Amino acid sequence: MNILVFDIETIPDTNSGKKIFNIEDLSDKNVAEIMFSHRYQKSDGRTEFLQHYLHRIITISVLLKTDEKLSVWSLGDKDSPESELLERFFEGIERYTPVIVSWNGSGFDLPVIHYRSLIHGIISQRYWENGDEDQSFRWNNYLSRFHSRHTDLMDVLSGYITSARAPLNEIATILGFPGKMGMSGEKVWDYYLAGDIESIRNYCETDVLNTYLVYLRYQLIRGKLTNNLYVEECQKVSDMLKKEGKTHLKEFLEVWQGG
Repeated sequence: MNILVFDIETIPDTNSGKKIFNIEDLSDKNVAEIMFSHRYQKSDGRTEFLQHYLHRIITISVLLKTDEKLSVWSLGDKDSPESELLERFFEGIERYTPVIVSWNGSGFDLPVIHYRSLIHGIISQRYWENGDEDQSFRWNNYLSRFHSRHTDLMDVLSGYITSARAPLNEIATILGFPGKMGMSGEKVWDYYLAGDIESIRNYCETDVLNTYLVYLRYQLIRGKLTNNLYVEECQKVSDMLKKEGKTHLKEFLEVWQGG
């Protein structure tokens, strides 16, 4: 079974903000501030977090597990346009037909990916398949909330009950995994404005690693992995991180092994 764990990082889609609010000749930072303010007012002071369709993807990080390999990386490079990131993401699904795994992917990542694909006209027949062409997708596809072809760990572990949902950082920490390591999604916009895309990509990769490690634990309690196989799979992650040689992955491993 091929497994593709994914996570995205986003910033305000200021181009759409300019169109919606008829704003011209303002910096992205100022446009975003107007968007945040409008959202805060519309939500009666509950949140500044923008609606899904007003996010622009700047990073998609993935972990791919096949019979031949295990690897983690961010799609494209730090200067790749959003359309390229989406194309590469869907190319992976077309090629491997993997089980895709996320934390809150149903609630955030995939709706954002859907809207951005709509904007850029990104095609993926395999992802959108619901059984019309491939009968095996009728009862298990990527689009249905309760199908395992997309496993949203936050949804599944909470029993699909909103009040029972938990943040990835805290679940990972409880299980002895590194968690956020000082970075969080709330800081992404500031890092973007500072031009530090690389740190955002590195952070996204560690979120993917945390998600995969929680997924292995989930497979253990489902009886899909024995205790010995669970230890073996975790060791494969450790071995992969050692081979990668990247500073942020080395730090992840050090925090994990010391935890």
